[in-house]
Amino acid sequence: MATDTFDIAIVGAGPVGLTAALWLLRTTQWRIALYDARDPELAHADPRTIALSHGSATLLQSVGAWPLHATGIEHIHVSQRGFFGQTTLHAADYGVPALGHVARYGAVSHRLHQALDAYAGDPRLTLIPRTAITALEQADDHVVIRTAEGTATGTVATATLAIQAEGGLYHEQAGKSRQHDYQQTAIVSHVTCEAPRPGWAWERFTTEGPLALLPQDDGFALVWCCTAAHAAERMAMTDAEFLAALGEAFGQRMGHFLTTTRRHHFPLGLNAANELVQGRIAAIGNAAQTLHPVAGQGLNLGLRDAFVLASSLRDSLDPAALRHFARQRAVDRRLTIGATDLLPRLFAIPSGLAGHARGAALALFDLLPPLKRSVARHMMIGQR
Repeated sequence: MATDTFDIAIVGAGPVGLTAALWLLRTTQWRIALYDARDPELAHADPRTIALSHGSATLLQSVGAWPLHATGIEHIHVSQRGFFGQTTLHAADYGVPALGHVARYGAVSHRLHQALDAYAGDPRLTLIPRTAITALEQADDHVVIRTAEGTATGTVATATLAIQAEGGLYHEQAGKSRQHDYQQTAIVSHVTCEAPRPGWAWERFTTEGPLALLPQDDGFALVWCCTAAHAAERMAMTDAEFLAALGEAFGQRMGHFLTTTRRHHFPLGLNAANELVQGRIAAIGNAAQTLHPVAGQGLNLGLRDAFVLASSLRDSLDPAALRHFARQRAVDRRLTIGATDLLPRLFAIPSGLAGHARGAALALFDLLPPLKRSVARHMMIGQR
């Protein structure tokens, strides 16, 4: 059985793993193996919608993966159903062309692979597609990478360090994470409406979960979080019934909803590793945390993981560099995970008194520019 040897093995070639590989190739001379369990062509065809912050666009630009086909978010409107109080954010107030962008997963993946093509033939990079990793085993001075039977001809590789950039495997090894079941299901689709407001993103909180409409192409990407029972009812509705229910929940700010694509749904929960590093293995992206979709922060947090980790490994492959990465990420992770965990819990409190208190807080937030600027800055670039 052949054994390949690398400096760094990256497990997972989604946007976060690809970004980590690109940044390492731009700034180091390390030999890198990039494992991808999926077929790249399937990833390029993935229609899921993702939100990219202004800071994420800047990070992707730095590795040659921007511009890509995306719709800019110039304004964000936040409100709650049934109570007063709202707040708005505008890109012009912060001197940026867009607060964020809305893109399809496949477009982001394809653009990152195009950037990686610039390293075709580079001896530092080994791409290993359609290969599932079954185990990462730590020894004194390396990590053993074991693949599933029948993939990559059954080879076993070793690497000085490993980066886990896909969900599942890392938490099995780490054993400890912060977890919470929100008892919510997200319904996602693409909708059009009678009087669209281009460039506007809407986050409308209800007691069963937030409802988000993100500008995308000729309409809006919908993420409607609700109870499992209501999700089942809404998934069973005809398109006309579903659009009418959406209009009732969202209101008439953009007129009647006209069309919807096929709906999909998935349960919502928090799973955030308590520790990003275990010996010679670091976790980033979905391997480190999966978040509630409120405010669309999950991928953005993962991309910041990738850049800080690559920067920490610029000069050394000592495990101490991984521990430095973990310390650097602590504040940003704590704030982002805390906020995305608190908001859906806070707005789910059903009492009228709580609703009025939330409304007053939204109104007050709109009248406090320093606080508003601080929150907007974190949404755009995180805590650095």
